Amino acid sequence: MPEGRQFSFDDGKDPDALRTIGEISDAFDIRQHVLRYWELQFPMLRPLKRSGGRRYYRPEDVALVETIDRLINREGYTLKGARQAIERGTAQTSSARAEPVEARNGTSTISGRAGVDVLPQLRAIRQRLATALAA
Repeated sequence: MPEGRQFSFDDGKDPDALRTIGEISDAFDIRQHVLRYWELQFPMLRPLKRSGGRRYYRPEDVALVETIDRLINREGYTLKGARQAIERGTAQTSSARAEPVEARNGTSTISGRAGVDVLPQLRAIRQRLATALAA
């Protein structure tokens, strides 16, 4: 799945259609038992349940699964950390994320939230760590 894009299904269904747990599992390559466990760990993830306990994920549930998957499997959050980030609203959806690295005159810069170039700060931290490890 490409970074920075909202996930979309290529199955001919309407984008707002309900999705089964099997469809979500296949689309995100996440096992069904993991999705059920995430429902316990993330109270905001509440797919519709029909007769027999069959789960149907709404588009907002799909977006939340995508965010949880990104936080845990790509950004290295713990379950608790991912839940806290989502509850605090600090976990951006993939479509709202900005490109973190941009090239200017052949050099890379990393901008923080306020647009401040944090690369010099990171280099200073790296130098202090190297000095501390060498001691």
